[in-house]
This record gives sequence, C-alpha cells and structure tokens, in this order.
Amino acid sequence: MINVLLADDHDLFRQGLRQLLELERDIRVVGEAGDGLQVQEMVEELEPDVVLMDINMPVADGVSATREILRTRPQTGIIILTMYREDGYVFQAIRVGARGYLLKSANSSEVVAAVRAVAKGASLLDPEMTTKVLREFRRLAQRVGPEEGLGGLSETEIKLLRLVASGLSNKEIAAELSFAESTVKNKLSLLFEKIQASDRTQAAIYAITHGLLPDRR
Repeated sequence: MINVLLADDHDLFRQGLRQLLELERDIRVVGEAGDGLQVQEMVEELEPDVVLMDINMPVADGVSATREILRTRPQTGIIILTMYREDGYVFQAIRVGARGYLLKSANSSEVVAAVRAVAKGASLLDPEMTTKVLREFRRLAQRVGPEEGLGGLSETEIKLLRLVASGLSNKEIAAELSFAESTVKNKLSLLFEKIQASDRTQAAIYAITHGLLPDRR
C-alpha cells in the first residue's frame, strides 16, 4: 500500500485529488495539509511514502517545505503538483530534491502513475517540462566539461549514474547490468554517499551536470 499525503491550500482541489486516488486499491490518502508548515509536521507524524505538494502555499511555500522534509526524511518521495510551468519553479523543485514535477492540467492516469513511480524510487517530469530541463542541464554540463571531476568514480559507478539519470528503477538497472537488485541498491547507496547526493534526483542532476547525459530510450 502506498501512503500519500496531500498538500494544497485549496480544499476543493484536495478533495478531488483524494477521491481520485482512493479509487486505486494500492493507494491510501493518509492526510491533507493546507500550508507548508503543516505538511512538514504531518510528514513527521504520518511518514507517508509520497507527498503531492503544491508550490504556492501560505506560511511556507512548497519548495521550502520540500527542502525541510527531505532534510530529516530523505526517503519521502515528493511530487510537485502545480499550475506553474515557469522554468525557475521547476529547477528550484528539482534542486531541493523533489522527485517529480507535474502540472495540474495532467490527467488522472498521469497523476496515479506518478505516485506509483515515485513510490518505487523513480523520478519524473511532466513531458512539457522535460525538454526545458534537459536543455538547462546540458548547458551546465557544457560549462563543467564532459565527465570533469569524475576521476574518483569507477566505470561501473559511471554506468550507474547514467542509468539513474535515465530514470530507471533499481530493478531495471539490475536487469541492464546483470546485477542482483540488492547489489544495485547497495552500490547506489555507496555511490550517493560518494557524490553527496541525498536521493536519485540529486544523483541525476549530478550526472547531467558532469556531462553524463542519459541514454535516449
């Protein structure tokens, strides 16, 4: 069962989202928050697997709330669900560790799929945002230089980074590299510690900004 917390300052939107998610047998809405401080407190209390987070909320905005939540509970999967499509909001959300970014115009099946994907450790972006984000990180990669600063990583670790940046789950990476899934989990844990990444999104950003562009699939 995937436990989900909803964070949005519009009651009607939260109610609709709850009704949508509770139609799914594997998803349970464990709580609702109306502001950025409340969602931080509820995450500590309820320990949800996934938080659907609006950006523009009172007391503390969604980006700040995301940063604080992941500081103490980095395993929480946070999906930004917002009306804002501006690049700045997307980059801020990704930089603080959000694993997903969807527009509120997304259809119900996309939201449900996002919750399931993030609960499994994957990262995702609204298709409309992906091109902009990759363009920005490619620009950063060109400034850093191809694979600059990766001398301390093994060939296997570089492959792992590329696959993480491609959005593959641990199971998919295991199949790609002919490893046991538990081996992938252990190797990624050590790799994330080495590059000082707290989660898969930060690892993907590290990969792209160091010239390790994900394989096109």
